[in-house]
Amino acid sequence: MSRGARRAGAGQGAAAAVQLLVTLSFLPSVVEAQVTGVLDDCLCDIDSIDNFNTFKIFPKIKKLQERDYFRYYKVNLKRPCPFWAEDGHCSIKDCHVEPCPEGLTDVLHSFSSPSKIPVGIKAGSSNKYSKVANNTKELEDCEQANKLGAINSTLSNQSKEAFIDWARYDDSQDHFCELDDERSPAAQYVDLLLNPERYTGYKGSSAWRVWNSIYEENCFKPRSVYRPLNPLAPSRGEDDGESFYTWLEGLCLEKRVFYKLISGLHASINLHLCANYLLEETWGKPSWGPNMKEFKRRFDPVETKGEGPRRLKNLYFLYLIELRALSKVAPYFERSIVDLYTGNGEEDANTKTLLLNIFQDTKSFPMHFDEKSMFAGDKKGAKSLKEEFRLHFKNISRIMDCVGCDKCRLWGKLQTQGLGTALKILFSEKEIQKLPENSPSKGFQLTRQEIVALLNAFGRLSTSIRELQNFKVLLQHSR
Repeated sequence: MSRGARRAGAGQGAAAAVQLLVTLSFLPSVVEAQVTGVLDDCLCDIDSIDNFNTFKIFPKIKKLQERDYFRYYKVNLKRPCPFWAEDGHCSIKDCHVEPCPEGLTDVLHSFSSPSKIPVGIKAGSSNKYSKVANNTKELEDCEQANKLGAINSTLSNQSKEAFIDWARYDDSQDHFCELDDERSPAAQYVDLLLNPERYTGYKGSSAWRVWNSIYEENCFKPRSVYRPLNPLAPSRGEDDGESFYTWLEGLCLEKRVFYKLISGLHASINLHLCANYLLEETWGKPSWGPNMKEFKRRFDPVETKGEGPRRLKNLYFLYLIELRALSKVAPYFERSIVDLYTGNGEEDANTKTLLLNIFQDTKSFPMHFDEKSMFAGDKKGAKSLKEEFRLHFKNISRIMDCVGCDKCRLWGKLQTQGLGTALKILFSEKEIQKLPENSPSKGFQLTRQEIVALLNAFGRLSTSIRELQNFKVLLQHSR
């Protein structure tokens, strides 16, 4: 996020200034007092991660994401939700989007048209006018979400021709994620630089149902145990959080790790929305920047009853897991047979050099998570748990097809696939060690999509931690 964007966010008028002053009384305890120290289930401290990310990883991963190989991601945004009837992402049922004409630029634009007036309401119908008036704000919110959540599918003819050539280089094997059918007519390349992850207006029961399904049905949790602050859970007492974490600490390491990974991913996505929020729109020109009020609502220890700092710590834990995966997969890319093909030999060579440089940095980190502590019990039990672990995660990747906002679905699918690829790497150490230098390996292989997702997902985590530092700076300057 540019300094200009941050300055724009800081100068939104008197109301914003008052909001910021109120927020300041709470936020320092989040970013300075409670999100610090050594992380659970590993021997790494948060300050070390901050410094390592700021000075070594973030500048390079940002450059890598701008390279052609990593900026284009092939995704199918047309897959139907396999678990429930899709209800869109609007807060009222009649607010939906006109289908677009067929064509390349329309494939990824399923929510880009203006919303309809609710069915059954006619001009001059006085008996229903009041209903429309009451829903005006909801309609406006819905239209804004449609606009902000639409995919920009602009691609040059040269890019389209290159993608055909790229397809010859792809291969696949057993996966942690439900991979899109890349041969499906609905799967298209998307330019990630034209579709940044930020606030879209996607919220409410539709969004909560997605996350609730992920947590409640895929995190090894019995239905009798409720997550703190779950809006879909029945009203509980003040000991909800204590009961939940007592249960969590009683789990084996592998299941605790699984929950922390999902919580960390959720926190990272929320941070991106807070840091790139639509502050105002004047004459059709949006102004994006950090929203302190939204950050406080999601992470302040008072408003979240202590959950905010826990969520942010899980973000750091997820960062460590994916950092470890990058250090482990380096030998795969160090082989001369592996190239990052786009058809431009010079750029491809430069891209690989930059990637290998990042791998060297990941290897230099002194406090990696020890994945060998996972699935270390008896072989039969460990194998069964690992398969259960994989199937749970694969199911989560399918839930991403239930996200009702195209742009949110794009980034949700990418980051889920990236994390799934990281887990695949961590559980394939022996296969990676046996890779032949000058020939393809049937024991371990990464597709183009897995590589793009892996590095972009880690780039998102690196950006989240950097954005958290930006919020700290804003707080210090505002005092």
